[in-house]
Amino acid sequence: MSTDLPPGANVAALRKERRWSQARLARKTNVSASTISKIEIGDRTLTPATAAAIGKAMGLTMDEVLGRASITPSAEQQLTALRAELRDYDLPHKQEIRSGQVEAALTTAGVFRDEVEVAKLLAMLPKLIRDATSYAHRVNTPDAWMALAESYSTAYWLAARHRWMDLAELAVTRQRWAAEQKPNPLARAIAARDRAGTYLNFGDIERGLLIVDRAVADAQNHLSGEERDIAVCLLNLRGMTLAGRLEDNRAALSEAQRHIDSAHATSLGIEHDIDVHGLTVGPRNTFTHELATNVDLGRPRHALELTDNLTRDLRGLPPTRVAPTHINMARAYLDVGDRDSALESLGKAFEAAPQFARIHAMGREVFRVVSSLHKRSNARILKLSKVSGIPL
Repeated sequence: MSTDLPPGANVAALRKERRWSQARLARKTNVSASTISKIEIGDRTLTPATAAAIGKAMGLTMDEVLGRASITPSAEQQLTALRAELRDYDLPHKQEIRSGQVEAALTTAGVFRDEVEVAKLLAMLPKLIRDATSYAHRVNTPDAWMALAESYSTAYWLAARHRWMDLAELAVTRQRWAAEQKPNPLARAIAARDRAGTYLNFGDIERGLLIVDRAVADAQNHLSGEERDIAVCLLNLRGMTLAGRLEDNRAALSEAQRHIDSAHATSLGIEHDIDVHGLTVGPRNTFTHELATNVDLGRPRHALELTDNLTRDLRGLPPTRVAPTHINMARAYLDVGDRDSALESLGKAFEAAPQFARIHAMGREVFRVVSSLHKRSNARILKLSKVSGIPL
């Protein structure tokens, strides 16, 4: 369901709909009633792991627990058009698509994605996928099918950000289909990375990790040189994020470290972070994932110790990576009791990517907790409330 409630507040609404007590929810999730209470009133953030446990207990998907991002009526029409193009994956249109037309549109889509211009991206995606579909079917080359796979990957990214989980699953299914039309191990690796992301979104961590490990083996067997490093690095970035959310703390730390080490080893061969079919790969992006994973692992101090100059370490990365990293820093600061630094980090996240403020579940959740702890009396909180659309 779409909701303007931040995730923790949405949990309270879902619990009350079922007429469950906090004690009952605590028993079913193995999360203390005290923690449930703090999450609901805004004294503690709802973590991805706890959200997954609540979803399992209530028989809900992660998008139902976190709440889908609400959109305008005009965006709803564009979303309907996007769904139609995903259905028509094997029904190319007859219009002539010029050479370079799809590549130019993908470049524009990449800019919108990097800048988190989600409204503009949604507006152009239906036509991009329609044109890429027609072009791939007509010329039937590896590059054309790769371009179509990339357009589906972009649709997955947009759907996952808004928590449109059914659309995200359909997009990655189409992406893998496009990647398999011509032999292309790199396309397969990226498709597997996105597919593992749907398991992450649904809280099915073990199967997501299985997909990652299987795809890493495939990439190592069928790729070489920089392409192999790129594929293995991207897959391990997904792997560390998944591992950080395993229920067993010891297994989570061990698995996460394995993927962190492999990502670092492969990113060393990439001198500067580069864009690969809409994804960022390299040492700086590896750092942002390691920081986020340590926060998920409940190691906020370790996350904070990874850098003494975050601005420097994020330089050159797109807002899609800058904003979430500042949100994760805000989470870490909250976990160590530094609410002022948490507010400062959250402000930097929203400044880097204002549209993220309205759709990013954890960004909205952190804002709710920060505003609660500051008793809503801070002028900066009032400004962030306007940016995010979250009322105080």
